[in-house]
Amino acid sequence: MASFSAHTSESLVQACVGPDNEAAWAEFVRRFHPLIAKVAGRTARRHWSQVPPHVVDDMVQETYLRLCADRCRLLRQFQARHQDSIFGFLKVVAASVALDYFKGELARKRDAGQTDSLSDPRSPARPRSDDRNRLSTDDVVALREIDGILGKFYADEILIRNRAIFWLHYRDGMTAQAIASTPWISLKTKGVETALRRMTQLIQSHIGNIH
Repeated sequence: MASFSAHTSESLVQACVGPDNEAAWAEFVRRFHPLIAKVAGRTARRHWSQVPPHVVDDMVQETYLRLCADRCRLLRQFQARHQDSIFGFLKVVAASVALDYFKGELARKRDAGQTDSLSDPRSPARPRSDDRNRLSTDDVVALREIDGILGKFYADEILIRNRAIFWLHYRDGMTAQAIASTPWISLKTKGVETALRRMTQLIQSHIGNIH
């Protein structure tokens, strides 16, 4: 098989979505697997403690499945703004998969009538205590509820982008200008502000005020 080790990230992604791409995907996994695994594990541990290694492995595999879904649609629609844009893109996809994974686990536990959480009973459903100055309501909005609302109004790459914008601002404290400086977001500062305003209004109309 041809080697893709010398290819740029952009040309490697293009090769992965093309025909006869086995060698390209082998290089993709070699090059990006450490990043995907790190982000999946870090996202899980940020909100839930005691995450078994096999669960992180499941999330990594799910990330690859999402990238390959619908004939690699996400990768085909990805537009690199610079040679390292793919790294930011993969970080968000992996983080999104981790959140979705645990949201599904919580739903299954709830459907089964179980009351035990994955760790601390409050931690999966609520933002971390150091986030409460960003999501300050009388009853702090559950992370999975917010994600669920965003998923109702957005889909595909728009959901990935808007979910990233929302959490980078409200959870990590990034300004609209800082978010807009991330190349793959592909929005100017005003566009990020508009997206945040619309998402906040959607969430306010469903579950209360977010400041």
